[in-house]
Amino acid sequence: MRVILVGPPGSGKGTQAKLLSQRFGLAHISTGDVLRESVRLRTPAGLLAEPYLLAGTLVPDDVVNELVADLFRREECPQGFVLDGYPRTLAQAAWFDQVLRQQQLDITGVLLFLLEDEVIVRRLSGRWICPNRTCGATYHTYNRPPRVPGICDLCGTPLIQREDDREETIRHRLEVYHQTTAGLIDYYRAQGLVRDVSAEGTIEQVYDRVLQVLGKTRQPRS
Repeated sequence: MRVILVGPPGSGKGTQAKLLSQRFGLAHISTGDVLRESVRLRTPAGLLAEPYLLAGTLVPDDVVNELVADLFRREECPQGFVLDGYPRTLAQAAWFDQVLRQQQLDITGVLLFLLEDEVIVRRLSGRWICPNRTCGATYHTYNRPPRVPGICDLCGTPLIQREDDREETIRHRLEVYHQTTAGLIDYYRAQGLVRDVSAEGTIEQVYDRVLQVLGKTRQPRS
């Protein structure tokens, strides 16, 4: 199975990507994580990407494309994967198609997560994360607060809020998303690949919808 997840920030596609990866043995490729790690390490690509991430705008295609292409050019190229956050533009999608053809791979489906903007703003503005690289637990002020305010339940590390989770940045990111993904969605719809998924409800409710559109059944948890 090779799946691309598309949706606005805060629609839960990252969580669903992790579930699909864990329960079906797929490689989880999150370009957001790849970009943020490159920024943290102060790599050349990270330095180029940092201003765009802080401003909530899209990182230039050439930077993101090379990060993704490198994953598929390696000897251990993933045969089954779930892509979270890439491609985000029509140009990226066309370029990624070329990368897949070189590896003789095709896409199983493109899941489009649908959620109202105001719901997204509420979701993201209350989000906190554990900066411990070996933990990375996530919390929410209203939906999943830590037992001790500001402290990770799992490892005791002080929690942080990402710059791009501020309300003004979130709203700008949503504007950018709507402006740039229309062509991308049309591109994949023309190929018969898009499956709409409502992102309302609990994680497991959304996951059930994901399985339904993919024609899959629940796998036993390990």
